[in-house]
Amino acid sequence: MRDRVAMTAAKLVLEPVFEADLLPVSFGFRPRRSAHQACDAIRAEANRGADWGLDADVRDCFGSIDHDALLGQVARRVADRRMLKLLRCWLRVGVLEDGVTTETGSGTPQGSPISPLLANIALHVLDAEWTRGGRSLGVLIRYCDDFVILCRTRPQAEQARRLVAEILATLGLHLHPTRPGSWGSPRAGRVRLPRLPPSQGGVLALARALLPATMAGHPRDERHLGQALGGTDRRFVGHGLAWIVANLNRVLRGWGVYFRHGNAARKFAGIDSYVHERLAIFASIKHGLRYHRNWTRRFTWAWRQGLGVYRLSGRVRSGAAHALR
Repeated sequence: MRDRVAMTAAKLVLEPVFEADLLPVSFGFRPRRSAHQACDAIRAEANRGADWGLDADVRDCFGSIDHDALLGQVARRVADRRMLKLLRCWLRVGVLEDGVTTETGSGTPQGSPISPLLANIALHVLDAEWTRGGRSLGVLIRYCDDFVILCRTRPQAEQARRLVAEILATLGLHLHPTRPGSWGSPRAGRVRLPRLPPSQGGVLALARALLPATMAGHPRDERHLGQALGGTDRRFVGHGLAWIVANLNRVLRGWGVYFRHGNAARKFAGIDSYVHERLAIFASIKHGLRYHRNWTRRFTWAWRQGLGVYRLSGRVRSGAAHALR
């Protein structure tokens, strides 16, 4: 606990110093920057004609950063020897496993408050080098150890991958095996390439959407809402509907607030319908009623509204949002 307090204090002191240097291409673990803004930056750049993207991440970033390279970057802005010594001690404290401490020559303290800042300091080398020598190949957008490089052609994306690998090697880091892809492929993650309606020209434009990689499948797949929808299982039939709805609303509200920024209206409507059906099945079991396909006649939307279930539909927002605090 004392270590975590000291690490947080060090972060509060160091963050403004390095925040002045960090470039706009970096969005992860920074004040007033969020994943939503990174997604919007990707969408905007892709719609300017960047049809190819290198979607990559650094292999074991927090466990592989070279200590000397990292401290060298810190020393460029920090002259206080006591602070440098403190950081060196945290980096070299080692890993405790089965009662045995193993010294390490790389990596940051796992799960510590200061590790994201140290990772950003190290990966600032990638941002700076790319700004100097890689801008002709494409646009870099980074969220800590995950990043996307948007290029106009496949050869540019392939060359970008090789250049990034060379830059990261100076920090003792390596890329996960990856290859460039075009937008609209499953590798595109939380973005897709839909066709706009004829009234808007019928052209292809990149839009943020909740795809299977984000939602873990069809709205009828329970995994994306985890244990919340599991709470409507028949084994909880002894609990009242108010208790079930209260637990469900906590998850729906948080999940919806995060994913409402983008093209999520259709997915949200599907989830609302599925939640309605699950609650109707639960109520049927609880009251000894036979559940069948005409459940909507008994358990109407008015019934659902009377329960006070949080509704996702109608809560989609355009534009980016800062990370929740």
